[in-house]
Amino acid sequence: MEKKREQWGSNFGFLMAAVGSAVGLGNIWRFPYVLGENGGAAFLLVYIAFTILIASPVLLSEFAIGRMTGKPVTAAFKQLAPKKKWYYIGLSGVLCAFVILSFYNVVAGWTLYYSYLSITGQLAELNQAEIGSLFESASSNPIVCILGMLLFAGLSAFVVMRGVEKGIERYSKILMPMLFALIIVVCVRALTLDGAEVGLSFLIKPDFSKLTPESLFVALGQAFFSLSIGMGAMTTYGAYISKKQNLASSVFSIAMIDFFVAFTAALMIFPSAFAFGINPGQGPGLVFVTLPGIFNQMAFGQLVSIVFFVLLAIAALTSTMSLLEVIVSFMSSEFGIKRKMATFIASTLTICSGIICAISSTVFSFFDNFSANVMLPLGAFFIILFVPLVLGKQKIKAELEAHGQEFSLFNIFYFLVRFIVPIAIGALFIYCIAGWLF
Repeated sequence: MEKKREQWGSNFGFLMAAVGSAVGLGNIWRFPYVLGENGGAAFLLVYIAFTILIASPVLLSEFAIGRMTGKPVTAAFKQLAPKKKWYYIGLSGVLCAFVILSFYNVVAGWTLYYSYLSITGQLAELNQAEIGSLFESASSNPIVCILGMLLFAGLSAFVVMRGVEKGIERYSKILMPMLFALIIVVCVRALTLDGAEVGLSFLIKPDFSKLTPESLFVALGQAFFSLSIGMGAMTTYGAYISKKQNLASSVFSIAMIDFFVAFTAALMIFPSAFAFGINPGQGPGLVFVTLPGIFNQMAFGQLVSIVFFVLLAIAALTSTMSLLEVIVSFMSSEFGIKRKMATFIASTLTICSGIICAISSTVFSFFDNFSANVMLPLGAFFIILFVPLVLGKQKIKAELEAHGQEFSLFNIFYFLVRFIVPIAIGALFIYCIAGWLF
């Protein structure tokens, strides 16, 4: 007798888990620095367009594929397309989750280190120049990076071992609302800093001359990274969704919350970056260099700093949980390994690769850029081809309108899936490959 599959315990719990996967360091850490590196407001508009027209249809497709079968990513494609090679999409998704988790755990370790510095009051004693130097020394210190990564990987493993409802869902629906509230508080303070208006202008006044074809590719990769699509996480989460859940409205809610957090994170960062004379395109350390300066100018700044970095670690945790779940569910489904043992094996493997990322900035940057700008769009490309070529219009429509739920925008969705999304991803890939070759 087949074991009953796990499901989310509630609609709110599912939304917070999915949002937790989407809203993590991708929004708070990665989005501000790629926005800064690619011209600000113009890049933001492109990112919004890609999120609505390309990323959201892929997210909806992933949920539908997962829910159709009730199985994790590789097994889902095997069931829907038996005796065909479409399951390679699932395998690439598992590999992508592994690559992202390898460097993601390192960044997550930084959040734990900064939580420690905040709790001990060490950040409050530093001026802006010293804060910048601190990040440079910490991120290049193998001991700090490895210890932080090990601790964080252990936290992720603890939650995933507990399963879907008692682990991932339980922690997500408590922690995510706390993160949203604090981001808003810090954002308000950032906007009141002297000189903040320059940063606000950078964010809301587009200069399209700063856009390049490469910027378009980065925006697409960031849209996929932010929504955790193209790597099997949302297909896996989709397997735990009840048939009574309205998938289209869920995707809308997730996309809106995801954008809200990303934009609010940018509102935290850029006004303060310009106020303190920090280069907005300085790269992965942007959050860790700008925000401590804000906290040092706030009433009860140390307390806010403690809470923020702890919750930033929590945001990272909700994302690493989903990444680890992809690998764990794959191992359990394909090899019959029990969840606890699968979690132990997957965590050990990602720790080994994470150590390499921790001691080599070159490997770290390669994993970051290759996963976001190549693996995720490529995975999304084949997922979106799968829908019209294998499932077909009627089958995907029936899944999206299960239990009599009406999806009034279905024809628009299917048009995007069949034509716009694959053409857009394909065109950007061609450009990217041409750039590499010539």
